[in-house]
Amino acid sequence: MIITNTDFIPGKEIKEVLGLVKGNTIQAKSIGKDIKAGLRNLAGGEIKEYTEMLAEAREVALKRMKDKAEKMGADAVINVRFMTSAIMGGAAEILAYGTAVKLE
Repeated sequence: MIITNTDFIPGKEIKEVLGLVKGNTIQAKSIGKDIKAGLRNLAGGEIKEYTEMLAEAREVALKRMKDKAEKMGADAVINVRFMTSAIMGGAAEILAYGTAVKLE
């Protein structure tokens, strides 16, 4: 499965657009990591606990999007984008979405 953020795939021709596919997840860290993140926030610098949380969430959302595309019979997903939104303190939603296509 080819996943790309461009609207084309070099050397390939899109034969059919299957439609929008998306995958999402909402993730939160444990209270212990939230406390550590809060202390880092006071001191300044990167809040590694949240960086790790969002990286994990992106991978989960991407996999869910890919799984849906495979169920539709897609060979690729083009125009892939991510969207993040805060749900509550310490929890965020990651949405991955793109266009499932069949290739020549």
